[in-house]
Amino acid sequence: MVNAAVVILAGTESHSDLGRLVNGLEAAREFDENPDDELELIFDGAGTQWIPELEDEDHDYHELYQTLSDEAAVCDYCSNAFGVSDAVGDAGVVTVDENDGHPSIRSLVDDDYEIITF
Repeated sequence: MVNAAVVILAGTESHSDLGRLVNGLEAAREFDENPDDELELIFDGAGTQWIPELEDEDHDYHELYQTLSDEAAVCDYCSNAFGVSDAVGDAGVVTVDENDGHPSIRSLVDDDYEIITF
């Protein structure tokens, strides 16, 4: 059994950012498909900008995202800072704010999660 927290930090500005997003989603899917593993998928920092992009049915990775959307969470502070809080709310994605508006990485480590960032 593995506890994994996949954290998407890459923004939407470049082709390399898209590559990091896809690698992160693929890694998350691998953990999600193993019934013995626990997965946290967190969009943080500029990564919060992916939510409205991935919610678009025409996006190349919409379907991959949809397979993981029940596991997704978004940094509350960063979704506001990057101007996507309304889109996150419309998508029904959970926001996390345990650490001054941000996800608590320490609590994940304390719960034996491996933190993997993209």
